[in-house]
Amino acid sequence: MEPVFHSIGVSRLRIGVDGEGVTTLAAGHGCPLRCRYCLNPQCFRSTKPLRTYTVQELLREVSIDDLYFQATGGGIVFGGGEPLLYADFIHAFRQACPAEWKLSLESSLAVDRKELVKVVNDLDFFLIDIKDMNPEIYQAYTGRDNQKVLLNLEYLVHAADPEHVCIRIPLIEGFNTEKDQEKSRDILRNMGFIKFDLFRYDTGRGKEKYGNQSDTGKDDHGSQRLR
Repeated sequence: MEPVFHSIGVSRLRIGVDGEGVTTLAAGHGCPLRCRYCLNPQCFRSTKPLRTYTVQELLREVSIDDLYFQATGGGIVFGGGEPLLYADFIHAFRQACPAEWKLSLESSLAVDRKELVKVVNDLDFFLIDIKDMNPEIYQAYTGRDNQKVLLNLEYLVHAADPEHVCIRIPLIEGFNTEKDQEKSRDILRNMGFIKFDLFRYDTGRGKEKYGNQSDTGKDDHGSQRLR
């Protein structure tokens, strides 16, 4: 059966928020988590996605920006919701789209490892939102345990180049502290990850502000994103 992508939206011409170059975000419907400050609650509250795409249908829609992707080193970012629910689709899309396009993933990794294995070699960059490495904080904020996340992190650090993985660690009002953020980063650094994004959820406006941080902790820039 041909894989399909149930989408809550496609956002074009994104610059500096999802990695390098000009990108298009394809946000998938569905998520295993129930985060208290979810930015896209329509991904699980609605019984219907905004649109369902075949590989060729999504390819035709996003190809309008092919020139931008190739000129800037950008491409497609699969987000959501949880895009690894569509691992088969992402794998098929990689086979169909131009090789010059960069494919990135914005994921919580809260899925079975087999889904990550399907696409790990198809992706150029990984943006991983781990919430917090403390299992009690994670449970309180997401309503789920983080065992799948931990297993997938252990796999990813060896299966992908750590230079191509950015771990996002939010400061979440009422759930964790800056000290908790630092503890999470220390755990992840000891696992072998080297790129981190420590930022604060701006819960008052329903958006997140962040500054990319490397292993040195230096802020590179500030911006906003959908996920």
